[in-house]
Amino acid sequence: MIIRHDNLIGGQWRPGFSYTANVNPSDLNDVIGEYAQADTGQVHEAIEAAQAASSAWAISGIQVRADALDKIGNEILVRREELGTLLAREEGKTKAEGIGEAVRAGNIFKFFAAECLRMNGETIPSVRPGITVEVTREPVGVVGIITPWNFPIAIPAWKVAPALAYGNCVVLKPAELVPGCAWALAEIISRSGIPAGVFNLVMGSGRIVGDGIVNHPGINAISFTGSQGVGAQIALSCANNLKKVQLEMGGKNPQIILDDADLNIAVELSVQSAFYSTGQRCTASSRLIVTEGIYQRFIEATIARMSKITVGHALTAGTDIGPVSSKSQLDQDLNYVDIAKSEGGRLQTGGERVKLATDGFYMAPALFTDTTTAMRINREEVFGPVASVIRVKDYEEALAIANDTPFGLSAGIATTSLKYASHFKRHSQAGMVMVNLPTAGVDYHVPFGGRKGSSYGPREQGTYAREFFTTVKTAYTLP
Repeated sequence: MIIRHDNLIGGQWRPGFSYTANVNPSDLNDVIGEYAQADTGQVHEAIEAAQAASSAWAISGIQVRADALDKIGNEILVRREELGTLLAREEGKTKAEGIGEAVRAGNIFKFFAAECLRMNGETIPSVRPGITVEVTREPVGVVGIITPWNFPIAIPAWKVAPALAYGNCVVLKPAELVPGCAWALAEIISRSGIPAGVFNLVMGSGRIVGDGIVNHPGINAISFTGSQGVGAQIALSCANNLKKVQLEMGGKNPQIILDDADLNIAVELSVQSAFYSTGQRCTASSRLIVTEGIYQRFIEATIARMSKITVGHALTAGTDIGPVSSKSQLDQDLNYVDIAKSEGGRLQTGGERVKLATDGFYMAPALFTDTTTAMRINREEVFGPVASVIRVKDYEEALAIANDTPFGLSAGIATTSLKYASHFKRHSQAGMVMVNLPTAGVDYHVPFGGRKGSSYGPREQGTYAREFFTTVKTAYTLP
């Protein structure tokens, strides 16, 4: 029997005006459930419920918030295998990756539970005798949160947890493709002791639900992760309505391999960054920039390593890479393979659809060589298991090419030289830099974000999250 899952509005589970099937990309015959589609009226009701709850939640006790968030985090961690399996079924990550993401989500809530108790401010002497100045932080108000399909529980967690911790009310719209993890998270939150209306879940399309949240005057701030095109539209709308905005919009991340790199480390971190999680990470490194002294050895070793990658059902033991998340994403990936070939790139391995026992969106990871920085494959975000190699003369050329992109999220270098590592950390035009580590994979307690077209607004995660989810108040007192 297929179970229907409703929206959460004002503490009540509300049927949608329609429902859509959530289908497993590893097995198109496996329907996870049917999930409600909100209409404009329900979006408005959710925002109104958040507005009604906002004043009381903003001044609620920090221990109340801490206890609720800690309870949420604990339940996620206890149910990590169940939630990780759900994630693997609906998004296509391997079960191990799904469990790891669930653990990350639980840890995020527990981190922000502790942050509730660290809401410090400042007392500053005035330049005028007898006057004291207090600088404190207060919640922004009602926050609209719009999340993508590639991290269906971690990204909602790292937006929702700080929003609640700092006293905001939330209206969450998850990606239409993967509503299951967001619904499971909402169900956990609904039993945490948080008052009705503080957290609301409205599932549905970006055109109806997303636009309804962004354009509603009752929303005080928008936190969005998704495509650059949609992010730019949201930024314009928020600017016109003077709303606070935070955008994460992807990347075209470089991974430099220098002649002095440890070859085994360089190959492993490149394969992990480019292809694991099916390359569907905004921090994935799809541009491998390799100096000529190590170039041929790196190519041969990488092809050999890729031959050992097992593409399979996300829940099958031994699978390294699951399916692409959807047919439209698979079509996009295969189209970029054709584009790279037409532009003169040499396909060394992979790049074709894979047929397995279950009908799914499987693709063999693709590696291109003989590419140039001007090719579309090196300019545009593919968001799939496709990587290209650019051959360069030396570190200076590698750095210039690494920075030659409209994006600036994550960047990596493989080298045993402290000189080059230190220079790259300073001169890479990216928000996050990795030395001898994969470009994908970051901690939950430190800031996340990029530069240029990758990010706009304050950083996410860690203590830096307060910059977006709070506003500063300065108060003067003459006793």
